[in-house]
Amino acid sequence: MSAMILGWSITAAQVLLGFAMACAALRFIRGPRAQDRIIGLDTFYVNAMLMLITIGIRSGGTLYFEAALIIGLLGFVGTVALAKFLMRGEVIE
Repeated sequence: MSAMILGWSITAAQVLLGFAMACAALRFIRGPRAQDRIIGLDTFYVNAMLMLITIGIRSGGTLYFEAALIIGLLGFVGTVALAKFLMRGEVIE
């Protein structure tokens, strides 16, 4: 019984994460300002990271967790670089 509940919960989480990724992609594409596009991109990579974690839980493979960790690290560095670029106009001082 608990395995069935876990399966349905992961499926529901993946559907909702897919919807959240679609909303974030819409904000990234149609954002009126650059700040909105960066927030959309940040939300998109967090949702992609969580989607990989749910896929890893479902399949039991460790490769998905490592990929989620790399996406999280690179996404954070990219968000910081883009925010610094918008604040000062240059990334490297």
